[in-house]
Amino acid sequence: MRSKFSFIVSMQLFVGCLALAPAGAQSLDAVKADYKRPTHIPFPEDAPYSPQLATMGKMLFFDPRLSGQQNLSCASCHNPSFGFEVPVPGAIGATNKPLARKAPSVLNAAWIPTLFWDGRAPNLETQAMGPITADAEMDGKFPEIIARLKRIPEYKTSFDALFPGKGVTQDTILTAIATYERTIVSGWAPFDRWVEGDEAAMSSEAKRGFALFTGRAACSGCHTGWNFTDNKFHDLGIETKDIGRAAFDPDDRYAKHAFKTPGLRNLSYRAPFGHAGQFADLDAIMAHYESGGVPRPSKSPLMKPVDLTPSERADVIAFLRSLTADQTETALPNLPN
Repeated sequence: MRSKFSFIVSMQLFVGCLALAPAGAQSLDAVKADYKRPTHIPFPEDAPYSPQLATMGKMLFFDPRLSGQQNLSCASCHNPSFGFEVPVPGAIGATNKPLARKAPSVLNAAWIPTLFWDGRAPNLETQAMGPITADAEMDGKFPEIIARLKRIPEYKTSFDALFPGKGVTQDTILTAIATYERTIVSGWAPFDRWVEGDEAAMSSEAKRGFALFTGRAACSGCHTGWNFTDNKFHDLGIETKDIGRAAFDPDDRYAKHAFKTPGLRNLSYRAPFGHAGQFADLDAIMAHYESGGVPRPSKSPLMKPVDLTPSERADVIAFLRSLTADQTETALPNLPN
């Protein structure tokens, strides 16, 4: 149930929203409702949640024995301390060289219909296979991984119990990892408490930033919903030779140099930003958005220059920081011998 907002602060913000938005725009309560958190995690019918399966998936997520040299795990590129990313433009893979793209966050992946920056994976199971087997990333070979896990009594016993008649296979390994990844959900942030009616949860700067975000700055054209992504692909006019989504959708004129809209949760831990980590911090990527990007035929029609004052930019950044939940510790699993 939505609470009534305070007369002074919230009515001032409401008037600001109306001033910034086109005629017929939603009321502030209606806008806030668009960003309300879901109440449950969606799991596929053929891989329902169980705590035992998620626990084993977590073990595999942190286990370097899934890599070719047994020195890298999924968490090597998706570190919980950094919003399930790593604080570098390209993580170091099996070849000891930086990868061409920044590792996308696994946060809230249960709600993301296509994975990777270019959307080439239709689900988390397929996504999990990609880095494990990529030569430049973990360089794992599933026949070797399966044989290795079968030699570990605790793994073998758990797989046999959770997957009767199947045991340790490529599919069951990926199902377990994907199940754990679906449980990786960003915690409640100041913004969420504000949406639920706690007017003191967000600063006045962040509230003004939200009005700009959903109004004149037009950020919400792509960053929609509680996870702040439309899950679509856009060319933002970033200088790059990477063709992005066009590798899989060559007939779409707007697919060239287009990348999936990232969610904005826990941004405070996730710098640098951009598909290749081109932007060191929020100020840098805000400056790019304000510039409108490099003009070219594939650039998204939604990507237009925005004229913000320094104080307005600071307000938007204050709002973006309000999407970060309190840092929590992710307990490392005890891996079986």
